[in-house]
Amino acid sequence: MFITSREKAIIELIIKTSGKHTAFSIATFLNVSVRTIQRDLKTIEKILEYFHLQLVRNSNEGLVIEGKNQQIFRLVQHLTGSHPVDQTPQERKLLLLLTLLKDVESFKIQALATELGVSVTTLTIYLDELTEWLKNFNLELTRKRGVGVEFHGTEENKRKALASYFLLYFNEDMIESLFLLEKGKSTQEKILYYLDPMYLLEIDRIVNDTLINRHSRLADSDYIGLIIQICITVQRIKDGFLMQSESSFFNEHSEEYILMEKICQTVEESLSLQFTYADVRFLASILKGSKLQEVETVPYDSVVLGQMIKNMIQYVSTQLHVDLTRDFSLFQGLVSHLEPSLFRIKQNMGLFNPLTEEIKRKYPVLFLAVKNSVVKEFKDIEDFPEDEIAFIVLHFGSALVLREEEMKIKAVVVCPTGIGTSKMLASRIKKEILEIDSVEIKSIKEIQSQESLQSFDVVISTVRLPFIRTEYILVNPLLSDEDISAIRSFLQKNIGNLTKNKKYTGKTGPLVSRKANPTLSDLLQELKDIESSIESIIQHFRIYRNLRQDGYKDTMREMLRIAEMENLIGNVENVMETLLDREEKGGLGIPDTGMGLFHCRSKHVHQLLFQISHLDKPFMVKGMDGNEMPMKNLLLMLAPENLSTREQEIISLLSTSLIESKESIMIFSSGNEDAVREKLESIFLEYLQTNWIKE
Repeated sequence: MFITSREKAIIELIIKTSGKHTAFSIATFLNVSVRTIQRDLKTIEKILEYFHLQLVRNSNEGLVIEGKNQQIFRLVQHLTGSHPVDQTPQERKLLLLLTLLKDVESFKIQALATELGVSVTTLTIYLDELTEWLKNFNLELTRKRGVGVEFHGTEENKRKALASYFLLYFNEDMIESLFLLEKGKSTQEKILYYLDPMYLLEIDRIVNDTLINRHSRLADSDYIGLIIQICITVQRIKDGFLMQSESSFFNEHSEEYILMEKICQTVEESLSLQFTYADVRFLASILKGSKLQEVETVPYDSVVLGQMIKNMIQYVSTQLHVDLTRDFSLFQGLVSHLEPSLFRIKQNMGLFNPLTEEIKRKYPVLFLAVKNSVVKEFKDIEDFPEDEIAFIVLHFGSALVLREEEMKIKAVVVCPTGIGTSKMLASRIKKEILEIDSVEIKSIKEIQSQESLQSFDVVISTVRLPFIRTEYILVNPLLSDEDISAIRSFLQKNIGNLTKNKKYTGKTGPLVSRKANPTLSDLLQELKDIESSIESIIQHFRIYRNLRQDGYKDTMREMLRIAEMENLIGNVENVMETLLDREEKGGLGIPDTGMGLFHCRSKHVHQLLFQISHLDKPFMVKGMDGNEMPMKNLLLMLAPENLSTREQEIISLLSTSLIESKESIMIFSSGNEDAVREKLESIFLEYLQTNWIKE
């Protein structure tokens, strides 16, 4: 039985939204004429007859597929396993883009149309759409009479555009292909007409092995994006398309460059090719622009960014008349998202958010409030992309929804779109489905084995999961009304299995979530962490004057030596080396303050430590903005390698308080120990009164 991609899309649409779609609404949804849909419906009726099903219209002209449930299930199974005989417009445009990337001087319109199997009129439409889309990557597609189609732009931008097209239109296909490859079940010669399966599988193994021991992992969508970009780079090099050296400098001491250099060296050995410096620099920038999956590992050294995010949260709170300033999870999530996000914007690295228009429609007030705060705080960015603003809205939306959680059953969300989307989806599920007690977020790699899902009652995913046998619910990342109904229907049908190993609490009314009400031992541990953190910082704080005259590094080493004598740290040289490594990765001078914040986390640090050395003369250091600046005050902040969430919150609170106002900058750079100590005490006292002491 042959079926086209549009026929398949229509059947799936009618099954999912039974009775709600008319021929006109389907035509609007698929961006074709009603006449085309009417013609397809006649073919669909014949397909349904094979399964003993009927296509009928209800009183409102809504289309319904009627018949026995087992026959509808057979139809769904057939659709899942079938491959449409035609190509979608996105596939044809991909083939067109791949043809243009062959770097021929020019292409004749008729020859291109013949190669793609479309009319000249259809090709012209595709070229118009691609021309507009490619402008986002500074690529130019021109048509000249008598010459044909010409494609102009740098190799770097061509690679970016191709990777972005794969991720925009074929993200789920990529995820599915990669996991079928890993299971040895793929027989494709080329994935999506271009990617070599052998290269893709080997690159996935190398990247995974390299990144697996990091403190933090990439979000699924960014991991897939990195794999694709490396694979494209490998294949372009193999085809003789080399990247020209770019003028922009990428810090070779940064963690991203060191990691990418290691990955590239292993790929070179495995696939017998040679990366250039430009290739490594380009791929390192892709890695730097990637989002982290685990926001708890975000470093606390983003002093300037941290303060800007605090201001953003405050401004959004003021506009919405709700206090989000005490939500440390929101702060961490925004630091995690915005650090790579700002890098992407400044590097003109395109990012497409498929949910932007839906987010703007569903949360117009929140979107406007966030947009206002972003424009106010990031004045150096002339046009902050709405796609990025939409991602930030998800973080705020998650924080707002989490304020109303009350539930019962354990669910897991698999969402490769990004951490903000995942948190938003999890929060919406907990708000809308009162029976669900907790929702965990897992990456696709974490749920490959059947055992990894056994502890969950409900598996919810925003993408197809062809590699697991467990029943799961496929939903939209923003959770539509149909998705909520599907989850409720699943719970209702499976209530016996869901409750057989559970005990009723005997209480009436909704249960408050465990997150909102921690156990006594959890609460006591949090209080201990807060107390010990604040006590350690206050007790060991001091300001040194003129410890050494021969340089700030010798001054810092002397501060460490004294701390070692007081048993606050061990192994001075190791801690010193860690501090210097951190300095090489990026500037530590706080712009326009005369202060430098030297910090690290190390297994040789026993307690939280914050001290200042007031220098006799200024020394030039690299600032956090990348420019050289004079440093008159050396701030030393040390922390143990492993920190609890509350300990991280205290460190983050202190680092952002350094520049929260002109008064703070003046106090911390004054060299007056009594004034600084008094300021520290007021910071921590306000924190305790705001977060822990109820009036």
